[in-house]
Amino acid sequence: MVTTVETLQLLLRIALALAFAGMGVLHFLPKPARQMAAIIPPALRREGFLRPATLVAFTGLCEIAGAVGILLPPTQLVAGLALVLFLVAVFPANSYAAKHPDRFGAMAIPFWPRYFGQLLFILLVLLAVV
Repeated sequence: MVTTVETLQLLLRIALALAFAGMGVLHFLPKPARQMAAIIPPALRREGFLRPATLVAFTGLCEIAGAVGILLPPTQLVAGLALVLFLVAVFPANSYAAKHPDRFGAMAIPFWPRYFGQLLFILLVLLAVV
């Protein structure tokens, strides 16, 4: 018998999967991908595999894989934990954008709302998979 909590977790996993998959796909569209590459802080920019365009593609794949993973019972916990790590890992780029609203426009969500939004996303992911 499926409980109310399990049903709510399933609905939350579906909503999160749609959000992460949608954001992941944006990483492969030219304009959003360029904007995402631009917000990678200078201190994290490298050549080769770690160049911004490659990091954007890699993080897009991570979001899509996480979206699929949280929907599959055998992988939902590991995928959820990976998405939490992902949200922590991309925060420096969001923080950098917040410091430069003149340069990044709508992507430059002010620091504290972005910070609490990121914490909320982490909490939702954990609630969905634990």
